[in-house]
Amino acid sequence: MAKISTGAVTTAVKHNYSHTIKLVRNDTSPEINMTLTDSTDSSIIDLTNVATILLKVRPLSGTTIKVSIPTYRIEPYSSGKVFMQWPVDALDTAGVFTGELELTYTDGKVQTVFDELKFEVREDY
Repeated sequence: MAKISTGAVTTAVKHNYSHTIKLVRNDTSPEINMTLTDSTDSSIIDLTNVATILLKVRPLSGTTIKVSIPTYRIEPYSSGKVFMQWPVDALDTAGVFTGELELTYTDGKVQTVFDELKFEVREDY
């Protein structure tokens, strides 16, 4: 479950990861399903007015985004449910990666999910 914060900003920041999602290099599955909730009170985030959602993935210790993956809302949009599918070449490198979800609303405002996703990609046979 990914969480999005609408609460106060804290000055000391510690990386918050979901559990590690284990994958195999060159796979294009499984589809990742998530429910976005507010980290302050665990309420569901209404995605009705969200225009786009991107999952930005980069190496754990890196600063360069490896891939931005479109993520899609599931009806009813008030449920906070989203899914994404791995495009070809997204998992072409073994290693540990992090991802953040970025929501762009229809009015142009951008909100980023605070908790990062963590992926471990192992070599295939």
